[in-house]
Amino acid sequence: MKAFASILVVVLGAVLLHASKDFPLLGDAMSPANNHPVARHYIEETVNDTHVRNLVTAVLADYRGYDTMFETVVVFVAGIGILAVIGVPTARIRQNENLGSTRQFGVDSDLIILQTCRLIVPVLQLFALYVIAHGHHSPGGGFQGGVLFGASYILLALSGGLREALRRLSESLSFRLAAFGIVLYAGVGLLSMALGGNFLDYAVLDRLLPGDVAMARSHSMLIVEAGVGFTVTTILFVIYANLATRGNLEDGL
Repeated sequence: MKAFASILVVVLGAVLLHASKDFPLLGDAMSPANNHPVARHYIEETVNDTHVRNLVTAVLADYRGYDTMFETVVVFVAGIGILAVIGVPTARIRQNENLGSTRQFGVDSDLIILQTCRLIVPVLQLFALYVIAHGHHSPGGGFQGGVLFGASYILLALSGGLREALRRLSESLSFRLAAFGIVLYAGVGLLSMALGGNFLDYAVLDRLLPGDVAMARSHSMLIVEAGVGFTVTTILFVIYANLATRGNLEDGL
């Protein structure tokens, strides 16, 4: 089986390398992707349409926001899938969360690692919020900021113990926040429909949000990016906690 898998990897790799010769040069302004009318519209009209200077954020959260919502759902389903594969009973979750509340932060931890993480975690979380909130005008967004925020809880688990991290962000709370993120995202779309527009048609929300239509689209994207951040943060931590402990939520790595 290992020999077959190795041969398959080599063959597929050779095919991909051979196909790469047909790719346009990096940054080629005349490549088919850059000359398509849709691509030109994104490049030329994004700022006018959305008041968002980050083209990637505008495409993900506005022009193809419906697809991005279901990408967030996929992240949520991935967390549920981890629990389904491991087979974690609810009683075990509650038991470990109760145990986690009795552990003091820093017990059995290396002093240098502990103090360093105490300095890094707040800065990392603050930067994660900045990445989510400022993703309109610089590289960032809900996925990137969510990964950073989730990584801060993983760092907390590595330095102070998983139980301490679970005391601050329990597994049950994680899933509630993850579900809230999806509901927040979908809720913006349903509110758009209630106001007479299409699903995730942010323009109609100018009746509720400050500014003109374009500014309302910008503010709406910030809301849905926050929803993505909730889901990505919590599910990333849940996946780590379960895989690192084989589903027992006892101190692992």
